[in-house]
Amino acid sequence: MATILVPLPQTDFDPTETAVPWKILRAAGHAVVFATPDGQPGHADPRMVTGAGLGLLAPLLRADANGRAAYAELEASGELRRPIPYARVDSAAFQAVLLPGGHAPGMRPYLESPLLQARLVEFFADDKPVGAICHGVLLAARARAASGRSILFGRKTTGLTKLLELSAWALTCAWLGRYYRTYPETVEDEVKGVLAGAADFDRGPLSLTRDSPDNLGAGFTVRDGRYLSARWPGDAHRFGVEFARLVSSAQA
Repeated sequence: MATILVPLPQTDFDPTETAVPWKILRAAGHAVVFATPDGQPGHADPRMVTGAGLGLLAPLLRADANGRAAYAELEASGELRRPIPYARVDSAAFQAVLLPGGHAPGMRPYLESPLLQARLVEFFADDKPVGAICHGVLLAARARAASGRSILFGRKTTGLTKLLELSAWALTCAWLGRYYRTYPETVEDEVKGVLAGAADFDRGPLSLTRDSPDNLGAGFTVRDGRYLSARWPGDAHRFGVEFARLVSSAQA
């Protein structure tokens, strides 16, 4: 059994990208420890849970039934209410780290945390499994090794694609403003900028179909050694299953 770190912001993380992999990892026998900036319980982006403010687009944009059910299980488990603060994260105490995403403004303290970025450098240096989905890839991209280069330099990765990010923003900006634009630069463009080459970012197939426990093939991931990445909540089940396998293989 591995102990896996899952850092989160205080609020606005994506419920599907957090809870679906958590559920899969727990079912595989692994322990999960959450971390938040100050050790206080974190809360998912309420709009992604309830669909409030998304209007007729709610069925398309909010968490689907699988994601909402997994998040309800996570909230009921109590693990989300007992996080450790970022300052107490010791990479030596964990065998792997998983980085969920989310796009609302509350994500910024997580995505910009120098403490988390420093710990990620250690995870990569120790060749421990690292999983990142959606904006979680951005956190990894911002972590700099001693060379000054991103820890993703020389690796293959995916992440939230420009098409997915700008489409969600274009559909909702009339009433939600920049809700879907966490930063002026898209995730894809920022991540590409730290890679050895733009071709190292794989957008995957064009699809708006979300995966599920019975349809992992609808999801998309990219694996490079012990680093696994995915694009959006629609990849969360495949991402969770493949990351659980990666963690288990690293323990063998």
